[in-house]
Amino acid sequence: MGMNVSSGGGDGDGEVLNAINTTPLVDVMLVLLIIFLITIPVITKTVPLDLPKASNIATQTKPENITIAIDRQGNIYWNDSVVTSNEQLLNLIKAAAMVQPQPEIHIRGDSGVRYEYVGRVITLVQRGGIAKVGFISWPQAGG
Repeated sequence: MGMNVSSGGGDGDGEVLNAINTTPLVDVMLVLLIIFLITIPVITKTVPLDLPKASNIATQTKPENITIAIDRQGNIYWNDSVVTSNEQLLNLIKAAAMVQPQPEIHIRGDSGVRYEYVGRVITLVQRGGIAKVGFISWPQAGG
């Protein structure tokens, strides 16, 4: 606790001033306030999310994986053999869904194919009961 003692210079009273000097306290509090104002927005997040971690893992081709390819004209290929109808594709998918462990289906669509053809294949895969479906594409260059 501090106290100010007058030097006896001006008024000659010789009174003792017993007041606390709060200037250093205010300085410290302002510095702490500025530090908190700067660090709180860094700590606080607006929405708590568990964001996915990106990884660049090459697709592992297993013998049990099935590739369905769709060319620019909408022709469908089951592991390099042409499928002539949607019913034939659905029967192939249902047969593959019965295999244990269930194979993954990789859909390869030409970059110029209409989405309608890809959508039909996705619907047939869903109706066939396949749990794992993936889309195969080339990695983006320069990214």
